[in-house]
Amino acid sequence: MTQTAKVIIYTTAWCGYCAAAKRLLNSKQVTFEEIAVDGNPELRAEIAERSGRRTVPQIFINEQSVGGYDDIAALDASGELEQLLTS
Repeated sequence: MTQTAKVIIYTTAWCGYCAAAKRLLNSKQVTFEEIAVDGNPELRAEIAERSGRRTVPQIFINEQSVGGYDDIAALDASGELEQLLTS
């Protein structure tokens, strides 16, 4: 797979789902920008504004919100994640 998409993941240090999402992306050799929102209400507000959600992780592929860990795991299982990453 040759990644062409820009991937951003909003995380916190203590979030197990954040760690799982990063493991999944790393296992696929996906390059991503991690934005830690620990103790930063402005970044939390940015997540809510961009995705409509307040939880972490929040993952964006080419500026499109794809949700959290469960969402990218489902995209991976269906083969859609690779399509998003290479388009």
